[in-house]
Amino acid sequence: MKRMVWLALALLTAWLVPLLVGGGEMWSRVQRFPLSLLLVMLCMILLCWGLNSVRLRLLLGEHRGQLGGLKSLGVVMSTEFAMCATPGGSGGPLTLMALLSRNGVRPAHGSAVFAMDQLSDLLFFLCALVGILLYALFQNLSQRLEWMLALSAVSLFGGLFGCALAARYHRRLILLGARLLGHLRVRDSTRRRWGRKILHFLAAFTDTLKLPRRTLFQVFGLTCLHWALRYSVLYLALRGLGADLQWAWSFLIQMLSLSAGQFSLLPGGAGAAEVTSAALLAPMVGKSTAAAAILIWRAVTYYFYLLAGGPVFFLMVGRPLLKKLMRFRQA
Repeated sequence: MKRMVWLALALLTAWLVPLLVGGGEMWSRVQRFPLSLLLVMLCMILLCWGLNSVRLRLLLGEHRGQLGGLKSLGVVMSTEFAMCATPGGSGGPLTLMALLSRNGVRPAHGSAVFAMDQLSDLLFFLCALVGILLYALFQNLSQRLEWMLALSAVSLFGGLFGCALAARYHRRLILLGARLLGHLRVRDSTRRRWGRKILHFLAAFTDTLKLPRRTLFQVFGLTCLHWALRYSVLYLALRGLGADLQWAWSFLIQMLSLSAGQFSLLPGGAGAAEVTSAALLAPMVGKSTAAAAILIWRAVTYYFYLLAGGPVFFLMVGRPLLKKLMRFRQA
């Protein structure tokens, strides 16, 4: 019950931010937005789910036969609903591993699939940022855009460098974690159990990395298509409102806003993503246009995920597994 109240408060905050920024003029802008363009944007999200379901089956490798096309689509929708409905997206990986486990995929392999999925996302954003940086070399940038590019570059390269360090020194990190748990007086049996889980995950992740190169390239190609479609929603919203903002800058605004939302640990970044995007977008296109675009963008990429993914989540997860996930999070 407390989680539902927390989610409701986050959604209320997300609605209030565009209203406070754009005022009454925002609603008139939203009402004039072309319905046909809104339907196109919703179809783009449906296509994104389809692309992610194919990506999931490719990453499962030899286990892909245990998950049919329709069921993999349901797993993707349920996982993304859980990511939108829980603080910091914490429910996403738990939901994915639980649903895959129901279909005969070991938890270690499920967590390796999720980690490989996230690594593929990180590589896409790194490549996209490099492309934006090269594009920016031939543009006269304002100080605000320079700051945005610098912050994005530092965060992405920092994340990739952290992943590389963790992979290079994983044994030392495991030993350090075991010593830390020992100082915290965690039982030996508990430390050994978690140590085995980490080793099983590393073995499964190594197996995932050994997938055929063609498969890995297909996964990365699907990742690029997915994020290119999803990160075009704000650009199309602005175009539908009559604003002229280049796709690269709308991409950058979304990346920074959603990153701020993740760090806020609010469900789906509700509130924090709106505040950040409004602060970045309003000086470029005006307050009312920015507020209307943010409302449409979040309606398509957040509220629609909750409305469409919620019934699928409760149908696939079911009450017993939902209670199990809740107990796991509370442990």
